[in-house]
Amino acid sequence: MHSYATDREQDWACSLGLTRKKRFLCSRSWMRSCLGHLWGMHALDIPLHAPPGSPPSLPSGWGFLSLSHSSGSALLAWSAEPIGVDLERLDRHFAAQALMSRYFLPAEQERLRALDRHAFQQAVLEYWLIKEAAIKWQQGSLAQDLAHWIVEADGLSACHLLSGAQIYAQRRQLGPWGLAIVSARKQSLTDAMICLN
Repeated sequence: MHSYATDREQDWACSLGLTRKKRFLCSRSWMRSCLGHLWGMHALDIPLHAPPGSPPSLPSGWGFLSLSHSSGSALLAWSAEPIGVDLERLDRHFAAQALMSRYFLPAEQERLRALDRHAFQQAVLEYWLIKEAAIKWQQGSLAQDLAHWIVEADGLSACHLLSGAQIYAQRRQLGPWGLAIVSARKQSLTDAMICLN
């Protein structure tokens, strides 16, 4: 694989440990490659701004990005409007009951408790995907915003209880991966371009 990391990204990487440095440079190179393919440009000409620990962004007029990492893989989405994505393994083992009790709102818990065991586990993961994607869409934080996003009964929309922000959600399956894409406009979910590595 070609390296499309810029000199600036190489400089940023110098402050990282060896494993994190390699992951950082590979992910930036991969993002540039995806975006270069999208626009028919050389990867190094993409004006990507993605310092360590910050969400990737593009200059005004270039659209919006969202990035998710999970179990050694990454998902990148591009849209002309703000977008959020999250990626998780569908075969992931997790304590669904504990996750729901700790992070989900009473209305969500009531809905989920009515499901059988298999459907319950799947629905908890789907709600989690939507909530994480929504937080990325709003450029918020898990610690501050997770408790304020509620997934609606249709499982295809969510609302932020403090700001009143509303988003539409789309869930997809790509092999062993489940993903959620969210946007304030339904059409953006269809128009979004995604790249999975």
